[in-house]
Amino acid sequence: MRGSPLLLCLFSMSCWVNLTPTAGHKIFHLGACRVSMSMAEIRAGFTAIKANIQSRDPIRTLSILSHPHSLHKVKSSDRCCITHHLFTFYVDKVFKHCRTEDAFVNRKISSIANSFLSARRKLGQCREQNNCLCGEESMEKFKQILANYEGLNVTSAAMKSLGELDILLDWMEKS
Repeated sequence: MRGSPLLLCLFSMSCWVNLTPTAGHKIFHLGACRVSMSMAEIRAGFTAIKANIQSRDPIRTLSILSHPHSLHKVKSSDRCCITHHLFTFYVDKVFKHCRTEDAFVNRKISSIANSFLSARRKLGQCREQNNCLCGEESMEKFKQILANYEGLNVTSAAMKSLGELDILLDWMEKS
């Protein structure tokens, strides 16, 4: 029985390490789901390319994410669902069409896309387990984002959406 306190201590430490997010990761509480993301890494990558991406935006009078019907005032019960839709939107529509002649910019975009893909997988698994559904109001907000996106040509819409990534990140961190 002499080794028992030591084993208990080691076991407790290993559990604590496995449950603690890694450096730079933030845990988001999205309704019934929790997702860990490295916001510091995503923000650093975006900050490094933001000016480059935004300079490619030919239409500065229109916004895809900023609209009276967009992300603001989403019910906490709908956050899981709409966040999953937004991750899917960015992975399937935005990142696929954001390629530049600059290898550095492309690597940063790829890194951000991989972070979103990973978070989308985790969130999707949680949504299935907890049967998260979107409310009608949240789905209307997401449909407005899609309508704003689809009103432009694919490349312009993708670059504009990527240039507005800080709006999404701010919304996630604020809520």
